[in-house]
Amino acid sequence: MHIKANGIDIHYRIDGKEGAPWLTFITGIANDVTMWDGQIPALERDFRILRYDLRGHGQSEATAGAYSFALLTGDLLALWDALRIERSSLVGLGLGGAIAIGVGVDHSGRLDRLMPCCCRAAMTPEFAAMWPKFVATVKQHGMEGMVEPTVQRWFTDDFKAANPQVLDNVRRMIRGTNPLGYYGCIAAFLTLDFSDGLKNIAVPTLFVSGADDHLGGPPPIMAGLAEAVPGARHVSVPHAAHIANIQNPDGFNAILSEFLRG
Repeated sequence: MHIKANGIDIHYRIDGKEGAPWLTFITGIANDVTMWDGQIPALERDFRILRYDLRGHGQSEATAGAYSFALLTGDLLALWDALRIERSSLVGLGLGGAIAIGVGVDHSGRLDRLMPCCCRAAMTPEFAAMWPKFVATVKQHGMEGMVEPTVQRWFTDDFKAANPQVLDNVRRMIRGTNPLGYYGCIAAFLTLDFSDGLKNIAVPTLFVSGADDHLGGPPPIMAGLAEAVPGARHVSVPHAAHIANIQNPDGFNAILSEFLRG
């Protein structure tokens, strides 16, 4: 389904039980709504589940220029308003986790529970250094130039060897990303700094890392985020790198289900 919100056409899907509490999933860079397919069966009996494609990703409209976190959180808030969603639990991964943190910092009143996954709350010089190279690659070779480097970075070697079909599905997601959306979201990502606002998050919060994620949202970094948010906890998904919900859906779903139903 599509709806006009915050000045663009946003693609979204709704699953689950009508009248149940809302749960919203936010994707990461070069992902689309299908990244959450493995979570729906575990939750659809008890929640009304909203997934949407980020600006310039999947089937959502792309706009030119640098995006900001205010713009990306504004897309979500406008989508909620358009769908008459007053409150929702919120789960995001990667860039989606950072957006979720931003919503928690500035709009805790719209949230029931918050679960940022495999993400950061502030950019570091080391992490920032790789993104301009990715932009240059796409400008020279299109999104195809980022398919293999991204797939190889997101998962552990043993998982990649054992799951060729899963990797092909992820490659399709990356190819489907509009370069304008990719550039725009990277520009937002490079401005990431919610550190000072973490203390303002006022809902039950669980930070989730992949135990084998050494780059996107390493466990030590996410444990530190949990320490900065009042009452928050951190837990790692075993046998999972950056896209933890795809690499170990059972482990991820067990953590997610316990937190949301707790």
